[in-house]
Amino acid sequence: MSDAPAEAGPGEARLAPPVDRFGRALYDASVAIAVIGGLITLVVTALTVVSVVGRGVFNDPLLGDSEVVEVGIALAIFSFLPYCQMRGANVIVDFFTMAASTRMRACLDMIMNAVFLACVAVLTWRLAVGGLAAFRNGDNSMFLRIPLWWGYLAGFIVSIVWCLSCLHVAVRFGRVMIGADGQGR
Repeated sequence: MSDAPAEAGPGEARLAPPVDRFGRALYDASVAIAVIGGLITLVVTALTVVSVVGRGVFNDPLLGDSEVVEVGIALAIFSFLPYCQMRGANVIVDFFTMAASTRMRACLDMIMNAVFLACVAVLTWRLAVGGLAAFRNGDNSMFLRIPLWWGYLAGFIVSIVWCLSCLHVAVRFGRVMIGADGQGR
């Protein structure tokens, strides 16, 4: 079985799940994180409904609902990014590369993923710096007094998985580019 990127039709992800042991573990972790992100989205949605109904019907909204929504949605969005990376589901404009060879497209995708890795690594580093500052300063949310470093820590952990996903996908495209994907192209 090949670990090569898949050809995708409209609305399909471009990468099949990896078959190597590390890639499979990374893929499974990204799926689990995405499921957690989906659950967070459901909880935040339910909380928002309860708060809006409380505000509209009883004139009594939930205290700090905006704080929970802010952190929850940020975590949910971050949770989907490693899975999106592993499936190659980022927005891609391939109008100019449709006629290019598989190796040329793989080369461009490898470069794009390497650049993306650099950007995500900087983001991960800044999350670590911000989280440590929030921890040292004892920063809390205004109403619920939720320690802000919790959100930074969760984002940092997900960003580490995202970095590894970018690296793994870049390597996968690199293997296609050099013809080491088992398909002999």
